[in-house]
Amino acid sequence: MVKLVQLFGFGIGGMLLAIMCNVILLRFSKSLGIRNKNDVVVRWSNQSKPSLGGVSFFVVFVFASIAYSIVFGEDKNVFQNPEFVGLFGAGSIAFLMGLADDAYNTRPLIKLSTQILCGFFFVITGSSIHLFHMEGPDAIVTVIWVIIVMNSLNMLDNMDGITGTTVFFILLSCLLSNWLIYEFNTNIFTLINISVIGAVVGFLTMNVNPSKLFMGDAGSQFIGLFVAFFSMKSHWNVSYETESPSWLGLCIALVAFTPAAVDTLTVVINRLKRGQSPMVGGKDHTTHHLVYAGLSDRKVWYVFVILGAIACLLSVAMVNLVKLDTYLPVIFFISYFVFVFILLYRNTIKYKAPK
Repeated sequence: MVKLVQLFGFGIGGMLLAIMCNVILLRFSKSLGIRNKNDVVVRWSNQSKPSLGGVSFFVVFVFASIAYSIVFGEDKNVFQNPEFVGLFGAGSIAFLMGLADDAYNTRPLIKLSTQILCGFFFVITGSSIHLFHMEGPDAIVTVIWVIIVMNSLNMLDNMDGITGTTVFFILLSCLLSNWLIYEFNTNIFTLINISVIGAVVGFLTMNVNPSKLFMGDAGSQFIGLFVAFFSMKSHWNVSYETESPSWLGLCIALVAFTPAAVDTLTVVINRLKRGQSPMVGGKDHTTHHLVYAGLSDRKVWYVFVILGAIACLLSVAMVNLVKLDTYLPVIFFISYFVFVFILLYRNTIKYKAPK
């Protein structure tokens, strides 16, 4: 009962704090965080809105860390936990870089360098993907994963509610998977995760179409880093904790990230086919093509709610199968990723932007 109260308190507290933070931003910041007001090439919405909604993620993260230190401070000092120090340090770097990008539109090389630094911060503080069980190769995979997730979620932040919803289901999958592996617990990572899940829900109350504010790079970079960290612990390293084949962790992560991974892969393929850089923004995402196919923005959000919910359920089921030493069925779960990719990729070919 005590653990449930703690979880409920951190989750609801995170949601309420996020809502309060976003209300303050909306009320007192008529132009704060609005960059490129006349840019309708990349941003789907034709209205300028504050792009600092994601600030609430970092605020909740910091306050949840403080709250945990107050509640459990006599027994545990979170800043003596190397993995938490890595998450806090890298998260702060990612957030500040995102703020700078919202304000000044920083160069891609600076963003990439910062993302590499964040991944390296994870490695030196003991948070790595255990794929090859060799320090060097695993460190490289960890840094690459951080870069991919941070950029993927940043690219997916192109329509109201999409990234927030995708993040919600991924973090929920991480939370449930963690409990399957380690049993029900309320350690620092569980409570921080559930607090940020609450923050995402609070943000979505103002970001689902028609939105009042956008996430911004400050939000997408921090939450991408946050998701990368927890997916390593709860998806990638399931095999390490259960002494099962390491490739199973890759399969679980791929399924859990299906909506974001499919969108990124589709955009990269289509832009390369056109001889265009994948890093150049545009209205050619899977979300946009669903609108070109006749769906409203709200209905596109419903599609991603369904895709994310199924991905969450399947990834948790995969973790449970691995825990039960049943490996073969896990392979077939990859068919969900393949199915969604074929479905959305074909849609981008069939339906084009109106001229």
